[in-house]
Amino acid sequence: MILKNLVVGMYGTNCYIVGSDLTKEGMIIDPGDEPEEILRAVKNLKLSIKLIVITHGHPDHMGALEEVKRRTGAKLAIHKDDAEDLPPGLLADMMLKGGDKVHVGDMEFLVLHTPGHSPGGICLYGHGVLFCGDTLFHYSVGRTDFPGGSSKQLIDSIMTKLMVLPENTVVYPGHESMTSIGEEKRHNPFLR
Repeated sequence: MILKNLVVGMYGTNCYIVGSDLTKEGMIIDPGDEPEEILRAVKNLKLSIKLIVITHGHPDHMGALEEVKRRTGAKLAIHKDDAEDLPPGLLADMMLKGGDKVHVGDMEFLVLHTPGHSPGGICLYGHGVLFCGDTLFHYSVGRTDFPGGSSKQLIDSIMTKLMVLPENTVVYPGHESMTSIGEEKRHNPFLR
């Protein structure tokens, strides 16, 4: 698996470029800002971007969406409960729900619906990694004080859908540094 993390925008959003070693097809997760930097990285990785996945409908995760979508021609995927938060004039090509699978080349990722930070928050799980948007952070969890947020729902999402994954699963959050399920199970103070 090809994996590149870019930290973009004033909120330090993690944008992930994920690609297949075999087919050189790829996806972009959360193009939050700085479209030129994202597109330059795609070019350097020699990937053909087929899909853009938005983990939740907050502006800091899709500030570069319009330009990146236009320049790559990729399909756009978001959970149906956050689709109304897309920038004006942009429509999703795929309305995701929990249990769906997204494919990039020969790779497959399971969509986990993890509401709490936003109603349509999702994580993508596969190949030993979890892209979790703003659901879970290193020793923290996503904010729940935005419209549609719920701390009870967020903790329930994390405990029932993420903490059941293998402990060696590498967690790539929407902000800050990567972690693992085992590390968060043992040390995240919000999950006690």
